[in-house]
Amino acid sequence: MASPAVVRQRPTVGKQAGEGESAAAAGDGGGGRPPAARRPSLLSQALASTASLANLLPTGTVMAFQLLAPTFTNNGACDATTSLLTAALLALLALSCVLASFTDSVRGPDGRVYYGLATPRGLWLLDYPPAGAGAPPPPDTSRYRLRAIDGVHALLSVGVFGVVAARDKNVVGCFWPSPAKGTEEVLGIVPLGVGVMCSLLFVVFPTTRHGIGYPVTNNTTSSS
Repeated sequence: MASPAVVRQRPTVGKQAGEGESAAAAGDGGGGRPPAARRPSLLSQALASTASLANLLPTGTVMAFQLLAPTFTNNGACDATTSLLTAALLALLALSCVLASFTDSVRGPDGRVYYGLATPRGLWLLDYPPAGAGAPPPPDTSRYRLRAIDGVHALLSVGVFGVVAARDKNVVGCFWPSPAKGTEEVLGIVPLGVGVMCSLLFVVFPTTRHGIGYPVTNNTTSSS
């Protein structure tokens, strides 16, 4: 049998529980539904993208840069020859960013994923078997045709690669071994500003292409 003290406390506990339920219902707007999640602002998305700029580049280009830059720049101690070779390397990697922006993938009738280069009429499949090899006809790739936004993405990729290169200590030591104070400030501020702008534009105009060298995702085919 419960003691009188315990019996007297039971209505109080029930009242508090009822108040808690009323407050929860009021917080839900009276409809019992959870409040809508707040969408992140455009600037927040851009800053989040800036934290991983290399993800906006073809992975092969990033790996080649990280592997070859210390050797080509002699760990930042360049002479006339290594400076020329480093400039050629950066130009070649920037070109690869441009070309990769115009590539895409499509799933063939056999279930395999094939890669191609975007053209005004569709994809020019690079690794699809020739017609005489007994392969089925290639799929219709007209929806993967070249668009003006692809050129924008190519320019943004080059800009992001320039930011990654400008933030590399070996490249900076090669071309600016003893920068003046003004040059040092520019090298610290301009790449960050360019990176934020490129990331912002990538968020506003996202690419739907999944081309050669880009990170593998769950959806291996594009929906351009």
